[in-house]
Amino acid sequence: MAGTVDDKKDIAVEQLDEGIVPGVDDAGAIPKGQIDPVYEAKARVLNRAIQDIGMGWYQWQLFVVVGFGWASDNLWPIVTSLIFTPITNEFGPSRPPLLTLAQNIGLLCGAMFWGFGCDVFGRRWAFNLTLGVTAVFGMIAASSPNFAAIGCFAALWSFGVGGNLPVDSAIFLEFLPGSHQYLLTILSIDWALAQVIATLVAWPLLGNLTCQEGQTCTRSQNMGWRYFVIAMGGLTLLMWAIRFIAFTIYESPKYLMGKGRDEEAVMVVHEVARRNGKSSSLTMEDLRACEALGSGSGVDVSAGAALKRRLQKLNLTHVRALFATRRLAFSTAMIMVVWGFIGLAYPLYNGFLPFIQATRGFDYGDGSTYITYRNSLIIAVLGVPGALIGGAMVEIKSFGRKGTLAVSTVLTGVFLYASTTALDSNTLLGWNCGFNFASNVMYAVLYAYTPEIFPTKDRGTGNALTATSNRIFGIMAPIIAMFANLQTSAPVYTSGALFIAAGLICVILPFESRGKASL
Repeated sequence: MAGTVDDKKDIAVEQLDEGIVPGVDDAGAIPKGQIDPVYEAKARVLNRAIQDIGMGWYQWQLFVVVGFGWASDNLWPIVTSLIFTPITNEFGPSRPPLLTLAQNIGLLCGAMFWGFGCDVFGRRWAFNLTLGVTAVFGMIAASSPNFAAIGCFAALWSFGVGGNLPVDSAIFLEFLPGSHQYLLTILSIDWALAQVIATLVAWPLLGNLTCQEGQTCTRSQNMGWRYFVIAMGGLTLLMWAIRFIAFTIYESPKYLMGKGRDEEAVMVVHEVARRNGKSSSLTMEDLRACEALGSGSGVDVSAGAALKRRLQKLNLTHVRALFATRRLAFSTAMIMVVWGFIGLAYPLYNGFLPFIQATRGFDYGDGSTYITYRNSLIIAVLGVPGALIGGAMVEIKSFGRKGTLAVSTVLTGVFLYASTTALDSNTLLGWNCGFNFASNVMYAVLYAYTPEIFPTKDRGTGNALTATSNRIFGIMAPIIAMFANLQTSAPVYTSGALFIAAGLICVILPFESRGKASL
């Protein structure tokens, strides 16, 4: 039997030397030897097949519909931020930050369910359902009769939102040629545009149909936030309809291969090639040849083995795989810390930004609702070029993913510290514009780099771990806000320190994925 295995290994080596199995030795974002050798070899073969097909019609369509997930991920937290003040004025809760807490709990549950789940039941179901869940509960929220109701609906729409990035980043990256992985960074332009759209719609609705600070507030005088969530729910429903009805999503080839479904993986690659007007030379034999690089048996695709895999789905196999070696464990742990610090820092400041602007502006004599939402729009517009610049910087050799992420994250914290020096609302607005620009560069790179450093078979789990870390720390933000004084600079100092610490951690991350295909 040992001789048979040796013979298979010799054949595999011969095929590699003769170029019969193209891609086995291609560079990957994760260095060789960090993951299962058979899976690694097959992933490189599939990467080469996708690269040979090139960036075509299917990927550009996917770029558009995946962008809806990016947009939703920023749109709905911004919605919560923008309606925070009018809801507080109308319902008069004793602890207003409980609304943000409800949202963050929903985001945490969504990140865990959809993120871990997509490595179990696949990417397609999650991809098609998340936007629909968000849209339905978002529109229903407009009928909320009290603060408890809007809190519940915020948690429910956030359950859908929480699954967007873990799932969408995985499925987009797995269809991208290695030469075009920078597009994962460019996708953050949808994240920035969502903020612009939300504030653009909020300006007339919340600016004119909202109770002013310090006056008695009734439902009839405060209908703006209800119209606003209906509008945002309708927009999300439209995005879901385009994604679900007008586009056919295929399951990821590398996900299928990781489940032992090599034949289906090959079929998907050929279907993508057909949609792009190309052809692919990938065959089952190419993948089978890789099996000899391991034990000689590869992934067992028999019915009994499939049943065994189903029974093992609830264990921690995917989690353990991300800590299999010292470098991989260090990478996973550090990126989780970065996500966690940012998860606390960003909502601690940005989630209460309209409230901070209104109260500070009130002190400066220009804190009207109209001015508050006008300033929110100006800040949002500055985020759009940030996403584009982030996409360009990650391909610069001297910066790459790690350098761009470190610099932009530190600058985000620096701008926050600078905002504490503002003596009037226009100066505060200027520093906030700088903060939003730098933070959009940061998020653009972070959303691209994170899935690149996880192998496909465990990518959903890796994305879920980082998103869960982000959301757990995010839950702490409204709790801190409930007991901290938002009239002082204390939350700003805390947020700035966390951003700077996260930026410094980025410097020591072990993997640089620039110019390398994900595995």
